[in-house]
Amino acid sequence: MSRNGANELSDARMARRGLLASTAGSAIEWYDFYVYGLSAALIFNQLFFPNSSPYSGTLLALSTFFAGFVARPLGAMVFGHFGDRIGRRRVLIMTTLLMGFGTVFVGLAPTYDTAGMWGAGALVVLRVLQGIGVGGDWGGSVLMATEWSSAKGRRGFMGSLPQFGSPLGLITATAVTEGASRLMSPAAYESFGWRIPFLFSLVLTGLALYLRLRVAETSSFVEAKQAGTVRQAPVAYLLRHHWRMVLKTTLMRAGQHASFYLFTTFVLSYGVTSLGHERSTMLLAVMLAAAVSLASTLFWGALSDRIGRKRMLQIGIVVMFVFALPYFGLLNSGVTALMVVGIVLSLVVHDMQYGPQSSFIAESFPAEVRYSGASLGYQLSSITSGGPAALIATALMAHYNSTVPIALYLMGMCAIAFVSLLFMPTVDGRDAEPAQAETPARHVPS
Repeated sequence: MSRNGANELSDARMARRGLLASTAGSAIEWYDFYVYGLSAALIFNQLFFPNSSPYSGTLLALSTFFAGFVARPLGAMVFGHFGDRIGRRRVLIMTTLLMGFGTVFVGLAPTYDTAGMWGAGALVVLRVLQGIGVGGDWGGSVLMATEWSSAKGRRGFMGSLPQFGSPLGLITATAVTEGASRLMSPAAYESFGWRIPFLFSLVLTGLALYLRLRVAETSSFVEAKQAGTVRQAPVAYLLRHHWRMVLKTTLMRAGQHASFYLFTTFVLSYGVTSLGHERSTMLLAVMLAAAVSLASTLFWGALSDRIGRKRMLQIGIVVMFVFALPYFGLLNSGVTALMVVGIVLSLVVHDMQYGPQSSFIAESFPAEVRYSGASLGYQLSSITSGGPAALIATALMAHYNSTVPIALYLMGMCAIAFVSLLFMPTVDGRDAEPAQAETPARHVPS
């Protein structure tokens, strides 16, 4: 076998390992994130804010959930800097440890009965650590899956595999949460059973570390390092020369990011407190939707390799805009089967953007700032779109006692996303080569 053939074989082997490590690691990271969201929507109001009304308690619990979103851009900047400076692999190991141990300590946090409001304060601190971890992890997971020579022509599909980790993490978090609640009495679950899903993260963190330690650095980063294009201050360079792309990326995610937390977090509290469904019914409906999402995420990502990622995203935004009002109509129909259909369809529609989005965002930035650019653009929408969504929906529901304003809010976010996407270039297939800065740039030493 020629040397080039051996290199291609080694690249393909490492690409497979990278895909496995990215998908499994992403699923575990999102498990940590979602297990908090589920608990915040269903039980944290009773454990940490027992003196509040049901509405106020839910709002306060979701506010601690929002704290993690505020921290995600910080994680994107910190770990994006190191990801573009020292490599993707090392940073993914650090984010795995940070996210995993942050989740485990949530499971050890004292409740209101033990520590008063100090318990809620501890939640906020740990939630911030979770947010920093997941903020730095997403970009590395996507690049670990796509920055290989053997990925050419299939980056839409390969980039959807780390995204596939999101519904897989949601399924696991829902299954463990529901399993813990079913295996014990309500009193026992409220006393200590709610901690089990958080403590289980210790096992999952060990698995993620094992997989990520077996992966080499991506070929795109190795080539950039050999070419001498690695920046000493990649985030500063990014914000000087590619800030427009960061902003457009953030706004392009508005509809997808807001909808996800309406479809998976807000729907739980709304279904239980407003519609009167059993908690188990709502959890199982969301878990079924996540199971279908495993296939739809990969399908839409693969389709983007055929029709183009920008076109796929445009179609997805339009479909979500049209779907917003019928979705809440299905929820409010009073028929459980129709409610479940609405919840399942919601993630299929969401995945039309979510599947191809990772590759599209990564390809929008040159290799020298790809980790920091993709991460920051992606995670800033945590503040503008994803994080506030459940809070805004809860407040709108309390004020208007109607889901129509919530549907209109989602349609508005889709409109913002569509306009932003129009101003983004079609960059399917960009590899490690440097791209021209969006504005004329002075030379910056590398």
